[in-house]
Amino acid sequence: MRTLKIHLIRHGATDANVLGQYIGSKTDMPLSPEGLNELRLLKENMEYPEIELLYSSPMLRCKQTGAVLFPDKEIIGVENLKEYDFGAFEGKTAEELENHPDFLSWASGKLAAPPDGESNTDFIKRLCIGLNQIVLDMLEKGKESAGVIMHGGAIMMLLGATAVPRHKPVEWTADNGRGYSLLITPSLYHKSGIVEVYDII
Repeated sequence: MRTLKIHLIRHGATDANVLGQYIGSKTDMPLSPEGLNELRLLKENMEYPEIELLYSSPMLRCKQTGAVLFPDKEIIGVENLKEYDFGAFEGKTAEELENHPDFLSWASGKLAAPPDGESNTDFIKRLCIGLNQIVLDMLEKGKESAGVIMHGGAIMMLLGATAVPRHKPVEWTADNGRGYSLLITPSLYHKSGIVEVYDII
């Protein structure tokens, strides 16, 4: 069975990234002008992987990124790749939340989810379902390489749960427009859910 190459790439910068706001699945924020310009410069000066298919979170900031980096590819939206639901913390900075009774508990891992938000367990489960949808679609279409435009936190949590070498999620950070290249052997993946990170984008 063929080995698949899947390249996870973080979307470009938004105004919220600069401001340090928690922006998740409830805010469909576009890329900032600076973020768009940075992506165009990266496209000109960096060699992105050759891909056959392009998947993306359905959120605007990811679709805009895909259109800049892979302008000749049709974007296939994957609903399960949407960003984390920050609930009551949406749109706020850590400084604004420092007196919120639940924020420190959530940030330290003692609280499973923000008020009215999504738990890490549900988030990881959703992301794994999204990755599995991509793998099955690639196999059905007979394709061996794909780009996936995602959110920074989503990349961290997905690789923290599935990738070898093993690292904590916080060790899988990616700058805007950058990411990680994965090798997936379908037979091993379907048995264990394990993916291999072989390169940094």
